[in-house]
Amino acid sequence: MKKIVLLYLIALLVNNATAQNTLNTVDSTRPAGKVTIIKDSRLDELAKIEAAFNEDMAAKAKTTAKGYRLMLLSTNDRILAMKVRTQLLQRYPEQKVYMSFQPPYIKLKFGNFLDKEEAEDYRNEILKSKLVTSNIYLSAETIEVKPDKNKDSMQ
Repeated sequence: MKKIVLLYLIALLVNNATAQNTLNTVDSTRPAGKVTIIKDSRLDELAKIEAAFNEDMAAKAKTTAKGYRLMLLSTNDRILAMKVRTQLLQRYPEQKVYMSFQPPYIKLKFGNFLDKEEAEDYRNEILKSKLVTSNIYLSAETIEVKPDKNKDSMQ
């Protein structure tokens, strides 16, 4: 008997429960069907700056090619790897330094070189400056190539 009364009460509550008021309660001060947006004008300026930035990044799109990188370091000493990376970035800001972690070693690769001679020149220069005391290996890899501005302007 208790179960039947409980089920009856639940059914009665579910039947009377509504998620929204069905009465027409439209505010008479605002026209029906319109939304008013109030926003800061600085958002438009920020959107323009972001759009310009995105266009610049698309214009500077990087392409890939077969080339060479220098394998400078493979160590489990993180402090040494960071020290060498910092020195390379300071000494050669025009080149990129790639640092990857393949347990248990931290590998440090340097540069994007299209030809072997340029890579060998940097290798000899790094060895002379004694930034890296171990062997430096030349590895063939897919590298990033920045588009030449002179080629773009000629077309």
